[in-house]
Amino acid sequence: MINGLNPLSTFIERKVNSVQSGGRCVSCLSPHAHHGLCTGCRDDLPANRWHCHSCALPLAFATPGMRCGECQTLPPPFSRSLIPWRYQYPVDGMIGRYKYQGHRKFARPLLTGFASFLEQNLESEQKPDALVPAPMHWFRRWQRGFNQAQDIAEFVGARLDIPVAAGVVRRSRRVKAQRSLNRAARLQNLRDVFEVRGAVPERVAIVDDVVTTGATVRVLASALRSAGAVDIQVWALARTPG
Repeated sequence: MINGLNPLSTFIERKVNSVQSGGRCVSCLSPHAHHGLCTGCRDDLPANRWHCHSCALPLAFATPGMRCGECQTLPPPFSRSLIPWRYQYPVDGMIGRYKYQGHRKFARPLLTGFASFLEQNLESEQKPDALVPAPMHWFRRWQRGFNQAQDIAEFVGARLDIPVAAGVVRRSRRVKAQRSLNRAARLQNLRDVFEVRGAVPERVAIVDDVVTTGATVRVLASALRSAGAVDIQVWALARTPG
């Protein structure tokens, strides 16, 4: 079963980030792990079972049409979202360790499960022509050392044989950190922030780690649609509950 991620000791932190312990569970350190998680910890991941078919907002129960209120009144500029987990314990901690501390051992089980989830959902469908990772401003990328959205896009792109268009969109300016803002402030914060710099295929999937209010992917999808994209999907590891 999954134990708390934050209070891991220095010894355990070294263990889950060492090459020698690649077969151990990143949470409980069981030696019986597959792609970084044991069976019990994998079963504890919060599946996004009932969700809006447009934005993947977690729903309390199945509803007719499976659309949240916002997507019914203000349809998004993308066709659907494929997001396997809710942004709750322990997924939130695993993504946090990966995103803010660079511990890729915590991302490995999520990336592997995400790729399998996408393969199942796209089995009988046409795949996107390209993956567009949510761009990060160059200064923030320099501070963090990597863009997690591009990491995720490159992993699933290689697995699904879809090219990654990492440079087709850039952030034209730095913005205030989104996690401290409500939805209205996020939309204002992102006004005119994305600049499309190249040809955009007709079918694309925006790739990110977490979708919170959906403001970022709405603005980014609008920019891609204005540049010629016809079918836009959103792919992410986790969706924050409303």
